[in-house]
Amino acid sequence: MAAAQRIVIENCSIATVDADDTEYASGYLVLAGNRIEALGAGSAPQGLENVVRRIDATGHLATPGLVNTHHHFYQWLTRGLATDHNLFDWLVALYPVWARIDESMAYTAAQGSLAMMARGGVTTAMDHHYVFPRGTGDLSGAIIRAARETGVRFTLARGSMDRGESDGGLPPDFAVESLDDALAATEATVQEHHDPSFDAMTQVAVAPCSPFSVSTELMREGAELARRLGVRLHTHGSETVEEEKFCHELFGMGPTDYFESTGWLGEDVWMAHCVHMNDSDIAAFARTGTGVAHCPSSNARLAAGIARVPDMLAAGVPVGLGVDGTASNESGELHTELRNALLINRLGAHREAALNARQALRLGTHGGARVLGRAAETGSLQAGKLADVVLWKLDTLAHSSIADPVTALVFGAAAPVTASFVNGRQIVADGRLLTVDEDAIARSTRDEARRLAQLAARR
Repeated sequence: MAAAQRIVIENCSIATVDADDTEYASGYLVLAGNRIEALGAGSAPQGLENVVRRIDATGHLATPGLVNTHHHFYQWLTRGLATDHNLFDWLVALYPVWARIDESMAYTAAQGSLAMMARGGVTTAMDHHYVFPRGTGDLSGAIIRAARETGVRFTLARGSMDRGESDGGLPPDFAVESLDDALAATEATVQEHHDPSFDAMTQVAVAPCSPFSVSTELMREGAELARRLGVRLHTHGSETVEEEKFCHELFGMGPTDYFESTGWLGEDVWMAHCVHMNDSDIAAFARTGTGVAHCPSSNARLAAGIARVPDMLAAGVPVGLGVDGTASNESGELHTELRNALLINRLGAHREAALNARQALRLGTHGGARVLGRAAETGSLQAGKLADVVLWKLDTLAHSSIADPVTALVFGAAAPVTASFVNGRQIVADGRLLTVDEDAIARSTRDEARRLAQLAARR
């Protein structure tokens, strides 16, 4: 890295979230190109060459960038609707609206979702997009383009549905694909966009939507496709009691057993929600290394329940945090999920012992990177890892009287992001995005939301 341009960050508290939870009350980071070259206590080493910038981060906490493990970007255009519904009623109300989405809407909604996350400390994002109405353009390409422009590291979980209303599913028939079309389009998306390299900015996962909108054949053949292509697998699992009942009625077994029967447990798999898991379900996830995207705000919004996160962690299940779609989490911010994960889990059986501040931060950083299969590259601040770093300002009225910076970040109000670096490139300064025009995105998302509402009203 001798020839790389260096950025030196000094005088900040540092929570590395490494295996030992190493922290420095006052320390430094040296970013060289797109890697973390060095970090430690005290001042940065003298005599560094090619230093293009020095940042005095007094009053800040440096952490790994946040990693979002579950989202639906297109839902940015339907925020604030069906606010008093459970999951199934909410889906019934909104699927006819979502079925009208087109390429322009998908791009604009992705811009809004990504901008909101990035300005709040997310450096690695994902989108589970599974609504592909016929003849509406290149939706996957539009979403990936928005992520590239925003500057975040990104995983597109290329979703699919082949069980429409006529087959007992929830989505309208014209918004689902055939089995063959879904598999072919998913494979084409992987071949065109997936980058397996260490510092990849775009990766693709295979992601049939959920047991009640996908045939068993698509689940099974989707798993085979993902493993043939060497990519990860993602879906929704065990979100509600209704799903549990559905699986027993249709398949004669619960969701976890069904997933295992179709090849959907393993270290290359992660599932969203996993709220209704019994001891044997958790043991199966732990035994196979299957990951979980915990979405506390969405689970509360849709009255789905409280996931057994403390029990999952104790068993060794990989767990990260997810925003989920902004039609069930209107804020669209992941840093608020640190606090919500901690507080909501304390309402469960473990009460005040459920999670602490550092466990919550780990869920949102290293845990998420592990779930996405990228823990070797990001999710903790360590020499040699990618330079995905966030500086949180903790010396304002909102946090200044909280002595411990990690407690301030997790328990306190949402902390301002003074700087966020992705791959060594700064994308946020003083809470504003440097890569895209937030105000223009606000206008375009408002316009596209109105257009979508108008189209849906004509049905």
